[in-house]
Order: sequence, then C-alpha cells, then structure tokens
Amino acid sequence: MTLSDISIKRPVLATVMCLTLVLFGAISFFRLPIRESPDIDPPVVSITTVYTGASARVMEVEVGQVLEDELSGIEGVKSIVSVNREQVSLITVEFKLERSIDAAAQVPL
Repeated sequence: MTLSDISIKRPVLATVMCLTLVLFGAISFFRLPIRESPDIDPPVVSITTVYTGASARVMEVEVGQVLEDELSGIEGVKSIVSVNREQVSLITVEFKLERSIDAAAQVPL
C-alpha cells in the first residue's frame, strides 16, 4: 500500500498528517535564529539637569529649551525627547547609527 492509497481510503488521516506537518513547520520557523538583523543598541545620550526650587515651566523655558536648541545643532542627531518637571529636566538625544556615541557625548555646547 502506498501513501496515496492510504490517503484516498482515509482522508481524515491525510488531513491530520498535513496539519501536523504545517504545525511543526510553523513552530520550527518561529524558533529559527535571526542573523540578518542583529540586536543593535542605538547611540543615546541622556542629560539630567537639576535646578532647585524651579517650577516645571521655568525648567522648560530656561533650561530645557536652551539645551534643546544647542543640541539640535549637533551633527547626526536623530531625535530629541525632553521631559521637564519641577526642579528636574531630562533630555534624551538619539543619534544616527553612523555616529559614534563617544564622539557624540563629548561635543562641547
């Protein structure tokens, strides 16, 4: 008896075998390692500024905006995210992947 004879006589068995193969294929596919897109940490610099007694508005206008304006002129900046709260300003600068993080962190303002 060949596989085709068994499949014709028992169609449910053939369907279950096909579904089993598809299931194992899907499990194997998702367990394969991905070498083409490695884990890359983007070059990011965080700047924290503390100004005791200042309100969030003062931190935004007098500290955050001034630093953002200076940082936006640096070569290779991808994005700048600023969070201003009472007495604290946190600025996160993300650089393009081509930019060296060491050189980016040492740029004078």
